[in-house]
Parts: sequence; C-alpha cells; structure tokens
Amino acid sequence: MRQSQLFTKTRREAPSDETSKNAQLLIRAGFINKEMAGVYSLLPLGFKVVNNIKKIVSEEMERIGSEEIIMSTLQNKETWKKTDRWSDEKVDVWFKSELKNGNDVGFGWSHEEPITEMMKSFIASYNDLPRYVHQFQNKLRNEVRAKSGIIRCREFLMKDMYAFCATDEDNMDFYKKSTNAYMNVFKRIGLGDITFITSASGGFFTDKFSHEFQTICETGEDIIYINKEKKVAVNKEIYNKETVEKMGMVLEDFGEKKAAEVGNIFNFGTGKCEQMGLYFSDKDGVKKPVHLSSYGIGITRLLGVLVEVFADDKGIVWPEFVAPFKLHLIEILSGKPEVKEKAEKIYKKMGEANVLYDDRDARAGEKFADADLIGIPYQVIVSEKNLLEGKLELKNRKTGEIKMIKEDELQDLC
Repeated sequence: MRQSQLFTKTRREAPSDETSKNAQLLIRAGFINKEMAGVYSLLPLGFKVVNNIKKIVSEEMERIGSEEIIMSTLQNKETWKKTDRWSDEKVDVWFKSELKNGNDVGFGWSHEEPITEMMKSFIASYNDLPRYVHQFQNKLRNEVRAKSGIIRCREFLMKDMYAFCATDEDNMDFYKKSTNAYMNVFKRIGLGDITFITSASGGFFTDKFSHEFQTICETGEDIIYINKEKKVAVNKEIYNKETVEKMGMVLEDFGEKKAAEVGNIFNFGTGKCEQMGLYFSDKDGVKKPVHLSSYGIGITRLLGVLVEVFADDKGIVWPEFVAPFKLHLIEILSGKPEVKEKAEKIYKKMGEANVLYDDRDARAGEKFADADLIGIPYQVIVSEKNLLEGKLELKNRKTGEIKMIKEDELQDLC
C-alpha cells in the first residue's frame, strides 16, 4: 500500500467527546472513524488488523473441529420467547424494531437461541453429534453508556462458537479444548502473558458459573484477583473465601488487578436445549436433550485492548502478527532520483502486502511522527545519507532501537 493512496489521513487531535485512549489513537492514526457514541467504522488500516486477528482466531477454532457459518442479525421474537429472553426485564441490551407487516424483530446481541433453533433441522440422532460451529458477526447491544471506546461498543464484531454434544463428558472435553484454543489465540496476538482464565457468574447467559478471559489493563472496566503462579483468576463479583477454597487455594494467593474482558465461555448443560426443544435419540432410541456450550471472543474489542496495553506516548505499537503491515517504508525526500528509485525497488521486492510505503510529498519530521502514531513494527528509512553509506536505517517501533542494515537483511523481517 502506498501511503499517498490511502484516503484516510492522520490527525493531530481526536474528537473532543472521545475520552478513551484506544479510540483517540485509532481515530488519529486512521484506523477507525467515529459515527456516534459507541459506534465506529473500520477504515483500511483497522480492517487489516481485524482481519489478521480473525485469521488467528479462525485457525484455532478450526483446529479443534469447528466449522464457520454466518447467521442473520435479524432475530425472531418467537424464538427468543421460548427461553424468556425476549423480555427487556431479562435482557436489557436489546435493539428492537417492527417489520412492515407489524411483526416485532430484534437485532442480534447473541445467537444461542437462533443457532439452537437452526440445529433442530440437523440434529436428530446420536450420529449427528457432536457439532461445532462458529461465526464472525456484528453484534448490537444497547449499552446505556458506551464510554470505553472500541472496547465497549453498541455495535461490535464478535466471534461466537457453539458446541452441541450428546453427553456432559463430551461437552466438557470440548470446553477444555476451547479453553486451550483461546489461550493460544491470546498468545499468538501478543497478550498471552497478561491474559488469565477467570471464574465469573453467568449473567445474561447462564445461571451457572462461567469463565472469562481477562487481560490486565489499567483502563479496564473489571477488577479481578489473580494467582499468577497457577495462571488463574477470579472476577470481583464472586471473589470470596468460599470460592477460592473450592479452587483449592486461599485468599492470600491472589492479587488485585484491573482488566479488560476479551473472551468468555459458558456451559448451558441441557437447560437451553430443553427450553428450545432440541433432542436426539441415543443408541437405544431413547430421546435425550442435547448439551450446549458457547464461546465468545470480542474481535474489535481486542483491537482496542491491544492499543491500551501496548501504546506509548508517541502512538500505537502493534504486535507483529496483527499489525496491518510488517514494514513502514519511509522515503526521505532529497531531490535525488536514486533515493526514490531505491525506495521503489525495496517496495516491490518486499511485497506490497507486507509494506506501507510512505511516498508522500511531506517533511521527514511529519513522516516520522505519523509512522510512530500508526505503529507498524519496523520502520525502514531510505535517505540520501543512508545510500551514500550503502545501508538502510531500521527502527524497531516497540523498543525504539535504530540500527543500520544491508538491504538483503530486510527479507528476515517478512
């Protein structure tokens, strides 16, 4: 991508009504655009980061046997009435409207009910189980206050996965596999060392205990208590002596931290399927309810958490595997044709998909400031001075380290 062709521009200031660091930096760097409070559009750079996150998540979900689908955002009132979750008293984040024919319709905040209803067409026998499916889809939640930028939005992209199993043993086996897959996701995107499996209450989703994946983050909305040695944590709402003793620990094993929730998993047992009428016939022909568990990861939320965790006073710092590009190629204007020729050669040699090439007619200081704000892992500077030395200047955005390298050393970075 040539930076001169990006329709987005960097900004010195974020909107005056935007208070969260993640949204301020993402807006200023040209990754997102604010439409209204709690609603953001993804711009080309932001779209690339989200696709990189999705790719990692998808690989881990497919590795444990899940198939990708996509369901409608429009929600059938009658489907949700079966579990009494159409009620605004039970679920207070619904967006609802009315069709031209007068029927009520909702906009998906979750998909447990619709996916279970759909599976009634495909699950009848023990031979049809287990089944695992996932989707990447925009969710709509009518949050009272959307005040944490892209971390808590009224519209956001989520990966939700659903497991349908014949037995509790099979269900819990997949639950454990999914837990490991989630930790692999967070490790691969750069958050593994500061993300913890956290016990919590089920909230809207289930009356049973659930598990969250919480990333330590000073601007996070949650308080968790961490046992770093065992890599587990407890949400504040259920943190007490009784809870930690059930985990085989004591209160002194835990320390308090602020965190942001980046994923969650819920075990519904057979309750949801009994409500929805999803049954199967076992080997003896006995009719039994299906076991259901669900698994969510906030994709656009991760975008915001990564910024909150890694940004410095100059701008965003992307981990390598989610960055929109690996290299930010910066041509320092000098009037010498050989400088542009060298920059163009490197751009084509390294592959356009790996490089954001700052070919703009702009001052060096402006280019350096924008590069730091955008946060691509490595900056490669092509200048008249460097060419005279037969070297290129390479800056590590994370560490700030600058060193002179030969052109052929760039291949090791992509």
